Amino acid sequence: MKSTLAIHPLEEFQWRRQPAADRFVRGLVEQFIARNAAAGDLATRMQSDTGTRFFDWVDHLCLQETEENHRLLGEAGYAQQSLDPAHAGRTFVHLEGLFPAIILEIGPRRRLAIKVESIADFAAANHLHPAGGKPLWPYREQTISADDQTEFIAVERHGYRGFHPLPTPPGQMLAVLRHIEQFRLRPRAFEQDEEGFATTAAMIDAAIADIGQDAACDLFFTAEREFWQRRNRAAQFQKARQDRLGLGWANHDHHTYRSSRRHFARLIAVFEKLGFSCRERFYAGREAGWGAQVLEQPIAGIVIFADVDLSPDEVVNDFAHEPLTPRESLGTVGFWCGLHGESFLQAGMHHLECQFDFESLTQQLEDGGVEMMKPFTNFPYLRQAFTEGERWPVGEKRLVALRSANLITAGQAEQFRRNGAIGSHLENLERNEGFKGFNQSGVSEIIAATDPRRNV
Repeated sequence: MKSTLAIHPLEEFQWRRQPAADRFVRGLVEQFIARNAAAGDLATRMQSDTGTRFFDWVDHLCLQETEENHRLLGEAGYAQQSLDPAHAGRTFVHLEGLFPAIILEIGPRRRLAIKVESIADFAAANHLHPAGGKPLWPYREQTISADDQTEFIAVERHGYRGFHPLPTPPGQMLAVLRHIEQFRLRPRAFEQDEEGFATTAAMIDAAIADIGQDAACDLFFTAEREFWQRRNRAAQFQKARQDRLGLGWANHDHHTYRSSRRHFARLIAVFEKLGFSCRERFYAGREAGWGAQVLEQPIAGIVIFADVDLSPDEVVNDFAHEPLTPRESLGTVGFWCGLHGESFLQAGMHHLECQFDFESLTQQLEDGGVEMMKPFTNFPYLRQAFTEGERWPVGEKRLVALRSANLITAGQAEQFRRNGAIGSHLENLERNEGFKGFNQSGVSEIIAATDPRRNV
């Protein structure tokens, strides 16, 4: 008999570890590395030079189509999914965990693809000439090494999940260049934030009309990462290390935005315009006073963690779409927006979280003079820590507004005026067993620790 009990909104998504799939896929990757010298060499360099794991860069694998491989995929939790007509019926994905797609093909040769931000950058960094594919196409491939047993390639994606080159018409290629430039140069400071949201939404509409929703989403977040990186020295340090191998930020896990209560529904609406769907809700607890909506754009491969001040009674509502009433006081997230502005506009992202080898990155960043905060998640399947916060100057108009509203004291205003306030971080994350979820209690503690009022 079907239960009539309603599912609590916080329990709609219950991500679980996937140990069987993890053993299966890691075994395939380890076998490939053992057979392909170029893959083994790059895996070593990724670990030593960037603090990342080869496994986390894998985009897809190709295996021989046999009854045994069909059986193993099923036992690991993989299911058929058509990602492009050329591989219909032969592509398998794991819907409950973070694992690469697997394609079954005729022939015994194994193929493994890693993901990079730019094929041209990867080819130049690794002395591979010429670069594979055509510039500005949604999908490009670069052969790294091939023999009778294995083929090792790099792939570049832009809002496309298939596995074969998809030509872009010449006119649309010019549109791609035009829209990425507009996203990079978009105005972020407005007298009224509503105008900023409307202006950016119109830019997004124009991009979607010219190049499609998925490609527009990919371009938009490329520009967002660039804006955040220019304001965060830890990001600049780590990006330079990954660029030396030609990898870019293709290991991004999720992008975190902070929003005032006033603009949260407006923020979600713009993201939905780009093809995002709301995934799990997140609530850090009554004492923390904030929550988040997780969103995902599966074709562009982007996940967003959108933070907002929130009360316990509001989490059961559709707070992503229903307007949140004003408050006289500000929580951690709202106060950050009061100091720096909306993440979507003036401030940029609060942090980018990428997948790393947790211990290796921690040590390598510290050796480079980038300090880490205390880890706020330390489970076998999920480890997380922020770099020390990047301090940003606080504008005088914002200090005056906060002071006039009695949201800061005269002493706090002077401290922020003199020392600035914590603005952004890079987050060190390690996922194991394909776990897609987040740690609510640990995140609550670290967000409280980064509240600007505790760090004046």
